[in-house]
Amino acid sequence: ANADLDKLVQRIQALRAKTVEQGCTEQEALAAAEKVAELLDRYGLSLSELDLRQQACEGIGVETGRKRRGPIDDCMTTIAAFFDCRVWAETNPDETLRYVFFGMPADVQASVYLHDLITLAFSSETAAFQAGPIYRKTPSGGRRTATTSFQAGLAQGIIGKLNALQRERDSVAPSGGGASGRALVPVKESLIDAEMDRLGLNLRRRGATRRYVQRDAYGAGQEAGERFEYRPGIAEQGGA
Repeated sequence: ANADLDKLVQRIQALRAKTVEQGCTEQEALAAAEKVAELLDRYGLSLSELDLRQQACEGIGVETGRKRRGPIDDCMTTIAAFFDCRVWAETNPDETLRYVFFGMPADVQASVYLHDLITLAFSSETAAFQAGPIYRKTPSGGRRTATTSFQAGLAQGIIGKLNALQRERDSVAPSGGGASGRALVPVKESLIDAEMDRLGLNLRRRGATRRYVQRDAYGAGQEAGERFEYRPGIAEQGGA
């Protein structure tokens, strides 16, 4: 089980490194998320409760380099939940934000990977929006609001698609009966909760951020999220 876990973690890390080099669109980010979910569920099929209980929770921090929250931050809780993790925000000594994903080792690696994918997707989709007609027609004094509005819509589109993928993932029954790759999720959650209690970590949900948005720019962001259609995950990168 440990050897399989190490192999899975290394594979996710390799996918992450390759994707960061190449960049990605919102559609490609969601397809990659679906692929990693398939890998994790396949691993879960061969995992016993004893194997799971022998794993130790871990946390990985990701730096944003920003001092202020933005629309992309709305995605963090959904990213963590998609891979059965917890996440919280911290403020560095230089007042920049960082997020910590906490959970089982492979799930944490997958969450960080998905975070990086969505960060890249925000960059590429925002650049495409700023090259498009809505942004060009917006007076210079309103372009910052237009960009934020687009990103707010994009965030909601991504959140909606990840939630839909999660529901589909949880509803898939294994062929021929038997356990699914999601069967041990309740055990996993209890282990994470117990470890957080042991560490004295008590998370408080942050209230929703209220933003003024430009309707057409926000709608363009939602459309960018809704363009994604379910399709098979990204191609295998070597043997599984």
